[in-house]
Amino acid sequence: MMNKDKVLENTIKRCKERHIILPTYKQMQNPELIPGKIVDSLKNIGLWDLNSLNLFRINWKNEPVKTGGGFGDVNYIELPTELTGVKARIIILIGKYFPTGAHKVGATFGPLVEKLVTGRFDPTSQKALWPSTGNYCRGGAYDSYLLGCESIAVLPEGMSKERFDWLHKVGAEVFATPGTESNVKEIYDKVKELKAERGNKIVNLNQFEEIGNPLWHYAVTGSAMEEVFNNIKDDNSRFSAMFLTQGSAGTLGSADYLREVYPNIKVCAGEALQCPTLLENGFGEHRIEGIGDKHVPWIHNIRNMDMVAGIDDNPNIRIMRLFNTEKGKEFLKSELKIDSVLVDNLNLFGISSIANIMGAIKMAKYYEMNEDDMVFSVATDSMEMYQSRLAEEVSLIGDFTSTDAAISFDSDILGLGIDHMIEMNYYEKKRMHNLKYFTWIEQQGKTVEELNAQWYDENYWKSRYAKVDEWDEKIMEFNERTGVIKEYI
Repeated sequence: MMNKDKVLENTIKRCKERHIILPTYKQMQNPELIPGKIVDSLKNIGLWDLNSLNLFRINWKNEPVKTGGGFGDVNYIELPTELTGVKARIIILIGKYFPTGAHKVGATFGPLVEKLVTGRFDPTSQKALWPSTGNYCRGGAYDSYLLGCESIAVLPEGMSKERFDWLHKVGAEVFATPGTESNVKEIYDKVKELKAERGNKIVNLNQFEEIGNPLWHYAVTGSAMEEVFNNIKDDNSRFSAMFLTQGSAGTLGSADYLREVYPNIKVCAGEALQCPTLLENGFGEHRIEGIGDKHVPWIHNIRNMDMVAGIDDNPNIRIMRLFNTEKGKEFLKSELKIDSVLVDNLNLFGISSIANIMGAIKMAKYYEMNEDDMVFSVATDSMEMYQSRLAEEVSLIGDFTSTDAAISFDSDILGLGIDHMIEMNYYEKKRMHNLKYFTWIEQQGKTVEELNAQWYDENYWKSRYAKVDEWDEKIMEFNERTGVIKEYI
């Protein structure tokens, strides 16, 4: 058993030696609270640089530049009716302008920092283990490096080449497991093997069970959406809905915050139609990297959902080509007369981000929304990590033509329907919640008592999200003990 006080001493010493300061959740919500000297120092630091001050760029408000940017409003794009085919206003927060180009640096910040500031992780003797299907282990490896920790990434061998290349660049120990996006059990099996081999030399930071993942989104993403709504609403506007693919369910933590502010909001969780776990208790393989993992994450508050929707990966990949090929962009600009600046920025939407757009359109159609309704979602990452996927499509089926563009827009966007959607009643929600048993009780050692508490105890989720202020206090105390913060005040 490790002595927490000794571990905390080691951690404080490491952070002092490496000049590391931890941002608070309040600073990630409101970068204007960041000390001015830190903001000035960031003017000489690139957005992706391996510099610990980039921890202060874990927020939605980074200036959209590669180097030296400051902070402004939340980065988002509103998609016009001409593109979506629906009257509702669809708002997408942009993750491209986080360090690493994806918001997962926030989802990994919570689990790791909570352990660092409480003496449950020793960066001088332990490695952070990040099991993931892609961006989470990238975010974890990046945060680990900035926080003076070594890391291990475990992800399926079928994920995009760019992910593996980047992980090796930051010095992570990388293990590729059999399968693709939905092969999560194989990841868990590898984690179990590594734990048996190395014991307490590694700490498993599983995105599907670490409450620090959705807690970050509860504190930061939810308030970012609220801020955008308040900035662009008019007298008749409604914050009507949010659509997010399930994935680890981390981003869906923002829905718990938004439910408190907008009680009538409709929340829909999406998954790949080819892997219909929530819809049909099913399984399968699919190509929407970042979602759909043949199980229900432990941290997913199913009771806070209103809908589930299946997203077909074939139209998803075709829309990827529509948004990112010359013929596709030419069609959108010349035939649909969509603003050329917007079209040129459609590369801000990665594959799972396109799935989120598709789901938002389906929700707008299902609820027959009009121009007073706003539907929110996020673009986890951009196409930067998927250029190899575009090349693969060319090699498989040839170049994307003007005819392909017209057909894709008509069938894959305008043709989106309300099929494969469930508006959940009490027992639909309970059915989906109960699926957690097979992964988490039978395989991962959770208890039935906690499973039932997640469903029946109204305080279960509230008490966990209420810890944001407590963690901020611990972070500030930690910074005081390292003493590095004093140089910037």
